[in-house]
Amino acid sequence: MVTPVNPPPLAPTSPPPPTDAWQGLVSALPEGVRVRLLHAVHGDPRAAAEAVRLLGDRRSTGLDPLPAEPAALAPSLLRAHRAQIRALPDDTRLLLLLAAADQYPVATHAFLRAVAAARLDTRPLEAAETAGLAHASADGVVFRDAWTRIAAYETGSPADRRDVHRLLARVLRAEGETPLRSWHRGAGALGPSSRLAGELATAAAKARDEGRLPLARALAERAAALCPDRAGQTLLLTRAAVYAWQSGAGDRARTLTARTEDDALTGVLALRAGNAAEAFDALLTAVVREPGEEGDAPSEVDGATPEAASAFDGRNVSATLDTSRPTLTTLDVPDPALHLLARATEAAIYTGDLRRCREADRVARRLGIEPPGTLGGLAAAFEGRYEDARDLLGATAGRCGPGGDPTLLIHAGIAALMLGDHTRATAATVRAAASARVRGVTVAAAQAMEFRAYADFWTGRPRAGEAAAADALWQAYATGQDNGACHLQAALAMFAALTGDADVCRERAATARSYALARGLGLPAALAQWALAYLDLSSGRFAAAAARLRALAGFGPGHGHRAIRHLATPHYVEAAVRTDDTRVARVAHADYHRWASAVRSPDDLALSARCRALLAPGAEAVDHYRTALDLHARGTRDFERARTELLFGSALRRLRHRTEARDRLHSALEAFEHFGAPHGAAQARAELRALGTPATPAATAPDDLTTRLTAQQLMVARMAADGATNREIATRLALSPRTIDHHLRGVFTRLGIRSRIELVRLLAEGEGAEMR
Repeated sequence: MVTPVNPPPLAPTSPPPPTDAWQGLVSALPEGVRVRLLHAVHGDPRAAAEAVRLLGDRRSTGLDPLPAEPAALAPSLLRAHRAQIRALPDDTRLLLLLAAADQYPVATHAFLRAVAAARLDTRPLEAAETAGLAHASADGVVFRDAWTRIAAYETGSPADRRDVHRLLARVLRAEGETPLRSWHRGAGALGPSSRLAGELATAAAKARDEGRLPLARALAERAAALCPDRAGQTLLLTRAAVYAWQSGAGDRARTLTARTEDDALTGVLALRAGNAAEAFDALLTAVVREPGEEGDAPSEVDGATPEAASAFDGRNVSATLDTSRPTLTTLDVPDPALHLLARATEAAIYTGDLRRCREADRVARRLGIEPPGTLGGLAAAFEGRYEDARDLLGATAGRCGPGGDPTLLIHAGIAALMLGDHTRATAATVRAAASARVRGVTVAAAQAMEFRAYADFWTGRPRAGEAAAADALWQAYATGQDNGACHLQAALAMFAALTGDADVCRERAATARSYALARGLGLPAALAQWALAYLDLSSGRFAAAAARLRALAGFGPGHGHRAIRHLATPHYVEAAVRTDDTRVARVAHADYHRWASAVRSPDDLALSARCRALLAPGAEAVDHYRTALDLHARGTRDFERARTELLFGSALRRLRHRTEARDRLHSALEAFEHFGAPHGAAQARAELRALGTPATPAATAPDDLTTRLTAQQLMVARMAADGATNREIATRLALSPRTIDHHLRGVFTRLGIRSRIELVRLLAEGEGAEMR
């Protein structure tokens, strides 16, 4: 089976570059490129250092996708590994090839069965173990690293690879192994075959239904390679690109999509990693394209049954597969037009160009398509039809039950957020993430968390929200969703503003705004600006806060967002009153109150009443504050309720209502300390001191680290205790090493320690106490 080859002398792999050298090279890349590159090279520092030097300008900046093939990432490293494999005896190389084919690029777990079926002797594996390349285990073969496994596979001749794939296909006969058997049959094929292309397409659809999207992608891509006609190839490549994108392989999806020129998929990818305005145009084009238009890419890879596939052997693969539908059905959803309109709505939301929502709404109605509720709701809100918007958004927000389509659940969450219903928004986004994971559509989980963060801002969960958003940020970068990562960076800037971490707030806001403004993403740009304004407001820099929020109101699409401007109105009114400039604030409040009255959200009505109190003279404010607190009691925005109590207590102090002022301020102080919001707590303490009633520090359990550290500090502390360097932590959290150093110094100060050894001990004690 294996042709004897005289092996060259052993060529050891090159020594790894110095830690600082390779990390310095990688850290110079944009966050998304850095995360995906480290994943692509399997975390190997030698491969990372080599790959960075080979990427070129467009790939280094993320404009072009990373190479899909290992040989294009680290050719020198791979050559060295191949040389080590070739130095082994023939029988050893055969066993390693069989093991590698069983694991790469699709894991099929059939090595031991194949060895038994072919009656192979496994003793030659001892040579690989002696060379330190691989060793036998109870489950098969364990390679030294991923690059050794890849080299073992690529060192085999094409004929040898076909033979081992056919052997593996013969032993994969158990129930549920049909897609894996088809994979090996396709990998063992000599050349194009309609029969095998149809079989692989069927297997891909089965793997998709089972939530095994990486396998579905590999099957569809191999089917395209075996398909003898161009129409079928394009169809299968498009489906492979969809599976790659849904499973989180963003760079591979972009590479495959470039070969298909599919408007629908191009629009989806641009929405998450390109220019959102261009995404909107591509998505709307896909909606209006007529079936059968010349130049349309084939539409859907539903696949045929195995019997049907065999019946069409030797015929055009398009006869086996359904190519009669328009391009948009390549997205593989029950109602493609509705799905694309939902995506177009997202593009309009990200840009902040709500006029585009009205345009999409008109197109949908002209085509006889009932538009998604978020689309119609946004269009109605833009036109000032607030009651209509409320009804449309309310119907969408109501569709947040468990087990639904992740995209529709995300839209339910967005609609609920617009209506001020944070309980329903949380339920919808959490269920969207859970549904995405169950279906294997990991790409949607991070997007759900983008909108979950808004509910976490105001419902008193800044610590948990910050931790969840930081994890989602990593997922967004890893799956090629740099636009979503930008949105999460802005959300993390807001969390940092709430928890008083000024350095992190400014760094994340600057990162978000720089990326957002370059790609026309008005939503994250506006959210980052709001975070900076809130930091100013809570720090007593009222003029700076008012200036930022006034500027926010003037930003157009791609630079600002009407929804963020609307949400920030209560803060703008507060800053404007503090600077005695209320003319514009009164106009902004009037529109805010009109919306709050239409949607009847207790929290929005409470904030409107708070605005009235701030704008009212003297004693008139008291009744408005009482109304605001009564409404807050029926809502969920606990953080804003604490701020209302702080402002009310301050007003009562100035009116010399000392007893009630003290009660309100103590309540606000307790809430801010619970939320981990030091600026709000400091303001409450200052007001209490002005009353002559100094506040006592909150009691903190000595072993409860979560109350002594911010969420960001706790994440840094845990990673440092696990042995990560400052640069590694910075890479993981998408922050600068300088900021990580600042965090660690803050951790040491708050915990009263001087070394990482003490930090490890404290964390271990704290986790032990939590378990008890």
